Amino acid sequence: MFEEFFRQRLAQLRLAKGVSARDMSLSLGQSESYINKIENGKAFPSMQIFFYICQYFDITPEDFFRQENRYPTQLRELMTDLQQLNESQLAALQEIVKGLKR
Repeated sequence: MFEEFFRQRLAQLRLAKGVSARDMSLSLGQSESYINKIENGKAFPSMQIFFYICQYFDITPEDFFRQENRYPTQLRELMTDLQQLNESQLAALQEIVKGLKR
């Protein structure tokens, strides 16, 4: 069960980043087929490589396993930007978001 989730989540994050499995594998210092093997259930990363994977996506391990968060990198960047706004700017932005959700 967790293995399947891990494979799907890895593929989801990789595709959202717009990178090939080969390029990601090489960026992690692994063989060119490493990520492909993980996504196809033929390999599973060590804990150390898992942390490298999280670092590659600029997310925390918690972000990786929070499946309702489909775009953790973008949300982290958005939160950083939001923290720089004042109260009236946040209120205006909140109204825009509410309108988008309708």
